Amino acid sequence: MPPNRNYNLEKSAAKPVVALCGGVGGVKLALGLYHVLDPVDLFLILNTGDDFEHLGLHISPDIDTVTYTLAGKNNPITGWGRRDETWTFMEVLAELGGETWFSLGDGDLAIHMERTRRLLAGESLSQITEDFSRALGISAHLLPMTDDPLRTIIETPEGAISFQDYFVRRQSKPAIENIVFEGADKAVPSAAAMDALQLPDLRAVVICPSNPFLSIDPILAIDGFRQALINCSAPVIAVSPIIGGQAGKGTTSKIMGEISMPSTARAVADYYGELLDGFVFDKADAAEASSASLPSQVTQTLMESFEDRKSLARDVLAFADELNARLAKTYFASRQQRKG
Repeated sequence: MPPNRNYNLEKSAAKPVVALCGGVGGVKLALGLYHVLDPVDLFLILNTGDDFEHLGLHISPDIDTVTYTLAGKNNPITGWGRRDETWTFMEVLAELGGETWFSLGDGDLAIHMERTRRLLAGESLSQITEDFSRALGISAHLLPMTDDPLRTIIETPEGAISFQDYFVRRQSKPAIENIVFEGADKAVPSAAAMDALQLPDLRAVVICPSNPFLSIDPILAIDGFRQALINCSAPVIAVSPIIGGQAGKGTTSKIMGEISMPSTARAVADYYGELLDGFVFDKADAAEASSASLPSQVTQTLMESFEDRKSLARDVLAFADELNARLAKTYFASRQQRKG
């Protein structure tokens, strides 16, 4: 059981749900799950491959985006950062000729400074994230994928560049030849994240509609996560980040073209492969769903409003319940065959 929260299954009216999440697209569904579930039943395993050191500070963009969103403090226009932010720090930094390509708002700066202070004091990223989420009134479990350094590196025709350099400074313009997760060979999954995948009576594991290559692959690159998903007793369901051949937001479609992968929802399902028990297609891709090789659900996956987020969350959970029923029947049938 995750050591960083007191999770009492006897007091929970529902079964726990684990979701893998990163980026603005993924956090939309995470918010929906947060509001249709009892929040204490939600365990979010968060990508830290985007983390980097900037201006002497440890910055965790995906963790912060999820934290601000669930706390109701996110900027609804940009999808990242805090709402009602002020920018005095950046203005003074510009006057001094400092690096301003990565914007840090005054309120946002406080979380980076306190995180860095505590990391330097020897505390783990998991404990710090837990404390920040509690301080902001979040009841769900926010679990960094690892407490070890792991950095996403983008290999381009111009050379290897760090993820934030590619994504923010270069605005995702360089062509991608390869993606490397530096440190993945030494990193170990956070104990709380692995424990979450082994919770008794788990209802579902949901792979949010995050960028598969930049937000989900860093998690899967750490030894132990992929096998934990394969061995998981609950159905593992991915929600397509592709709608009608295009990503709702971000660089997913661009990357798929650069690695010679069709920009289709079906291609994403095939990419995840044996990890999945089910896949959620948008209505625009219903034809692809009809030929899918695994159980599928067709619904509206475009999340333009808060109600859209909750609606998709409900649909995904209903699909999980359907798959659980199917898995139970399959298990019962195989057990009867073994009995002869």
